[in-house]
Amino acid sequence: MDLSNLSPAEGSKKSNNFRRGRGHGSGNGKTAGKGHKGQKARSGAPRIGFEGGQMPLYRRIPKKGFKCPSHKDIVAVNLRLLDDRFSDGDTVTVDSLIEKGIIKNPKDGVKILGNGEVTKKLTVKANAFSATAVQKIEAAGGSTEVM
Repeated sequence: MDLSNLSPAEGSKKSNNFRRGRGHGSGNGKTAGKGHKGQKARSGAPRIGFEGGQMPLYRRIPKKGFKCPSHKDIVAVNLRLLDDRFSDGDTVTVDSLIEKGIIKNPKDGVKILGNGEVTKKLTVKANAFSATAVQKIEAAGGSTEVM
């Protein structure tokens, strides 16, 4: 037996597409499947999740976290990777970072961080730079440009 051969037990599944309130011969006549009297038998029955005035479960459970609607997902790239993958005099752009396999998806932007050393003269074009990254790139003879 495996997952592809599994099926529910005979009679365990009920279809919910029968016509209610169409007489005794339908099998769901008279009370139309709502039982006898009570709140759920009447029109205007309470909404899903209503617990008779008791504080509902979805309001009792503590809420956690906050999603900032203006949050930007920035991809960070360290100088160490630029020094390893690019040769002297290259121009580093978001497209060239994708080509070299340093990043897969630029999301909302790329920020160059100053972790590592730069020994090559690179022209780097990105959405943002850290202060140490700018210092190290310019110290190596390269230039930075914010896109």
